[in-house]
Formats: sequence, C-alpha cells, structure tokens
Amino acid sequence: MTQAYSDPDRESDPYSLPDVEVFYAEAGEIESDDPFAEGDDRFLPAGWYWWTCLPGCLPDSDPSGPFDTEAEALAAAQDE
Repeated sequence: MTQAYSDPDRESDPYSLPDVEVFYAEAGEIESDDPFAEGDDRFLPAGWYWWTCLPGCLPDSDPSGPFDTEAEALAAAQDE
C-alpha cells in the first residue's frame, strides 16, 4: 500500500497529510457496492485500486479501479 497526495503540490506543505492510498487487491478481496450483484459478480477483479484516505483513518471513498499498474492508479487519483 502506498500513501500519496491527490495534489502533488501539497507534498511540500509541512501541514498537509497524504490523502490517497493506492493498493493491490486479488480477485475476490473487495466486494462490489452493487446491491444486485450475485455470485462472482459480487467481487471486484484483481488489480491496482485507489481510494481517498488519511493516514490511520478508514477510507473516505469506494475503491476506484482496477488499473494495470500502481502508477496508473496513482495518476488516476491525481487526475480526479
């Protein structure tokens, strides 16, 4: 898991904290938020994901992804 800044310019600010986590999840580790999904469709596929999250806190958003690489997931988080 990698913690990063959604706005890279804030990284030099001594009073800001990373607000994005990028992580890899295997197939079946993350459950979909679709209430009508059944069977294998209830789980998200393997890949890199990101969500908003301050250090030491629970996530503030649903996972976004999957992405093929960690760099792609981080770029998507910073484009958001």
